[in-house]
Amino acid sequence: MKTEQSYPRLDPRLAAAVEPTPVMDPQWIAFNDDLAQQLEIPSAHRATDDGLQIFSGNRTPDWAQPHALAYAGHQFANYVPQLGDGRAVLLTEVIGTDGVRYDIQLKGSGRTPYSRGGDGRSPLGPVLREYLVSEAMHQLGVPTTRALAAVATGEMVQREEALPGAILTRVAASHLRVGTAQYVLAFKERELLQKFADYVIERHYPQCAETDAPYLALLAAVVDKQAALIAQWMSLGFIHGVMNTDNMTLSGETIDYGPCAFMEAYDPATVFSFIDRRGRYAYQNQPAIGTWNLARFAETLLPLIASDRDDAESAIAKATAAVENFQQVYEGYYWQRMTAKLGLTPEAADAKSLTQDYLDLMQQHQVDFTLAFRFLADTDSNRLAELFENTQAWQDWHQRWTRAVKAEHSSMTDAQNQLKQTNPAYIPRNHLVEAAIQQAMEDGSLKLFNQLNRVLQTPFVEQDDAEEFLQPATPEQAVPRTFCGT
Repeated sequence: MKTEQSYPRLDPRLAAAVEPTPVMDPQWIAFNDDLAQQLEIPSAHRATDDGLQIFSGNRTPDWAQPHALAYAGHQFANYVPQLGDGRAVLLTEVIGTDGVRYDIQLKGSGRTPYSRGGDGRSPLGPVLREYLVSEAMHQLGVPTTRALAAVATGEMVQREEALPGAILTRVAASHLRVGTAQYVLAFKERELLQKFADYVIERHYPQCAETDAPYLALLAAVVDKQAALIAQWMSLGFIHGVMNTDNMTLSGETIDYGPCAFMEAYDPATVFSFIDRRGRYAYQNQPAIGTWNLARFAETLLPLIASDRDDAESAIAKATAAVENFQQVYEGYYWQRMTAKLGLTPEAADAKSLTQDYLDLMQQHQVDFTLAFRFLADTDSNRLAELFENTQAWQDWHQRWTRAVKAEHSSMTDAQNQLKQTNPAYIPRNHLVEAAIQQAMEDGSLKLFNQLNRVLQTPFVEQDDAEEFLQPATPEQAVPRTFCGT
């Protein structure tokens, strides 16, 4: 196991050494052995009694050097100069079998210098949610933080009521965020800012170091990563819920699965987060918020871009152009993914209008986003026609789509095989996640959690015994609001 703490060594002001707070009676909830193998975690420290003590924070192994990371951020457009890991501890960085450096972090492991009056703990619900959704996102092919372990603490966490506590072990390419860059900028020390930017380049975008303007190249690289990521969210009906600048990674991974959810009935204005009362982070707003966040990142790089033989005015113009390029880059990724969901390419005749017309039909009939695309892969159109009540408008669209697909593929069978690999059958539906959480909290059973986790490991393969995981919520089952758990 190759471990090192490289980031905290940049500057002592960027992280604080802190030990996790021990818990009373840790019990295993889940352990991701495949991920543990990728990280080369010793077998003695996996789903064992020794591993339980490590991933509950009760014992610090010799390969860990625990730190809490500092960062700032705009939360709902309001700038907070110091946030930081208020309930998380970075155990170590490890080089995986793929040669990539990863962070291993305990989340919910007690107070840190950045807790700001909080208890540093996590209720069981958010831990189960993040474990299920982050691992589902990974299986869907979305860049994301991963879940290595989940442990019940045997203690209660006080929120509006007393709730059972838990700790998640999260793995990320890094925990560096737009908010981290904002925190570094606030020191107004060019040397520190350059050291930070060089670290980000070395860790995530080494190709930028070979350019004449590495910091402008860094901005363009992060713009590209975020455009690709948000386009992928949109293609799956995923709503992050809290796209604050401290929740946008510089690596391009999805992070912080608090009030997130997958949309069912298609409506671009859908909001799930209980705290997002004005819809700032609604599904349809995610690309625009991505641009806004990237503008904040660009601001942190201006002193360095200006040093690349540009004056301040020229640096602002170039950074602005890089951020404004987001929309064009995003639209490229978006249409690539959305037309692929119809078995087409963006260049195919009528592909984009077919896609938009289909979305309009889905909204008009309040059709489930996931099933509307998945059922296109059926050998007959019975399930799909039923979603649209076999209306004339749908029949007309389906005939147009069939002609377009036949023009692009050698056979409908080839197209259907592609569609099955593009459109998932299973997503972590909000009502199922909530049901698994309620079952675990009420009687301690992990049966539904384990069933759901198993099904979500193969989201593109329909399973005979998983019909209940395929279907959207009934009106009685619907869970319209989600919470972050802090």
